[in-house]
Amino acid sequence: MTQLRANDKRIHSGSFCSILAAVESEDILIKAPSAPDFTFAYGADSNQFVHIRVPEGAGPHPILFFIHGGFWRAKYDLVYAGHLCAALKEQGIATWNVEYRRVGNLGGGWPGTFDDIRSAYQALLNSQKENSTPRLDLNRLCVAGHSAGGQLALCLAAHEPSIRRVISLAGVVDLRRAWELHLSSDAVAEFLGGPLSQVPHRYREASPAELEIQAAQQLLHGTSDDSVPYELSADYVRKKRSAGEDVELITFENTGHFELVDPASHAWTTVLSRFKASVA
Repeated sequence: MTQLRANDKRIHSGSFCSILAAVESEDILIKAPSAPDFTFAYGADSNQFVHIRVPEGAGPHPILFFIHGGFWRAKYDLVYAGHLCAALKEQGIATWNVEYRRVGNLGGGWPGTFDDIRSAYQALLNSQKENSTPRLDLNRLCVAGHSAGGQLALCLAAHEPSIRRVISLAGVVDLRRAWELHLSSDAVAEFLGGPLSQVPHRYREASPAELEIQAAQQLLHGTSDDSVPYELSADYVRKKRSAGEDVELITFENTGHFELVDPASHAWTTVLSRFKASVA
C-alpha cells in the first residue's frame, strides 16, 4: 500500500481543520466551472451527452474519459466534475465528462445507466475514426470516475478490453458491502432495483469486486471519507491482488470525499500526478 499524506499543513493541525477542508471542497458542488469547449450527444435522450474540453494545439491530445458520481441519482449531474476537467485541460489533457441516465430518469438505473456509459465510450472511439471531434490520442487514454462513477469506470474496464488504465476516486467498488452498509439511504438498492436478496444477479453483474478486470487499476481514497468508507477500496485491493489483478491503492490521510476531485484541495497535486502518469 502506498501511503500519501496531505501536503496542506492545515490538515495536520487537528480534526477541526480536516473537517473544514472537506467542507471547502464541497464548494465545487455549487460553484460553476468554466464552460466546456464542445457538447457531444451520443444518444437521443437529453441525458446522453458529453462535455468535451480540449487543450490548445493541433493534437492529438491524451484523453481522460471521466464519469461523475452522485450515488447514481438524477439530482446529481456532471457539472461538479467540470472543475477537474478544466484543470486537466490546462495541463494538456483532453477530457470527456460523461452525462448519463440516472435513477429518477426514464431508463436510468441498472442496466440502463451502464448501457449509457458503454455507448459514450464507443462514441469516443468512433469519433476518432470519423474525425467528428478534435483529435485525440487513444493510445494515451485513461478511464476514471468519482464515487458512483468509480463503480461505473471499473465496470466499463471489465467489459471493454481496449481500456488499459482505470482510476477510481473514492469509488463505490463493492456493491454487496455498500448494500450491507446502507450507504446513502440504500442507494445501491435503488440503482440495482432491489436488495441483494431479491436481485443477487445484478450485484454480481454490476459490482467491480466480483468482476475480472485486465486493466491496470488505481484506487485513490481518503481515510476520512464519510460518504464512501475507505474500507471499500482497501478491502477491494486486497481481494484483487489475491486474484492476480494489477491494482494499486493510494491512501490520503485525513482526506474526505470531495478533495480528490477539487483542484483547489491539498490532495490535488497527487491526484494530478496520477492522471498525468496514466496518459503519458
